[in-house]
Amino acid sequence: MAHYAFIDKHNTVYKVIVGMDENDTATLPDEFSSWEDFYKDLHNAVLCKRTSYNTYANTHSLGGTPFRGNFAGIGMIYDEVNDVFIEKQPFDSWSLDSNFIWQPPVPYPSDSNSERDTSLPVKEYQWSDSSYYADNTKGWVLVNTYVYNSDTQEWELA
Repeated sequence: MAHYAFIDKHNTVYKVIVGMDENDTATLPDEFSSWEDFYKDLHNAVLCKRTSYNTYANTHSLGGTPFRGNFAGIGMIYDEVNDVFIEKQPFDSWSLDSNFIWQPPVPYPSDSNSERDTSLPVKEYQWSDSSYYADNTKGWVLVNTYVYNSDTQEWELA
């Protein structure tokens, strides 16, 4: 079993399907050289490319060879030059790293408590290009703080 992404004229993925394994050519009709060509024709698509369910950040989760950077999803972009799928750029200031993941110019704040240590508040941040452009050492803006209520065993807005 393989997955195939359908791509429009703007190189945007609009559909992903499960299809025939690319190595199963015994049932491939003679007029097609690949399953990508077959599905492209069947769905009257501009482009059809195989995508790997197990690939993210140019790493294969099962230790295999990564394929096309990331598993394709609806709304993602197919980069023909690098033959990879990437998310749309989330903010103008972010840049694409060598693993085809968008990275902010300033790291996510270390005081966010992403590990959910109940003795510390959890801080939720959002990126702001305007904050970054005003001061390029900033960019993450605190939007919510949560504290752990040991009586209810739930995180509550502070």
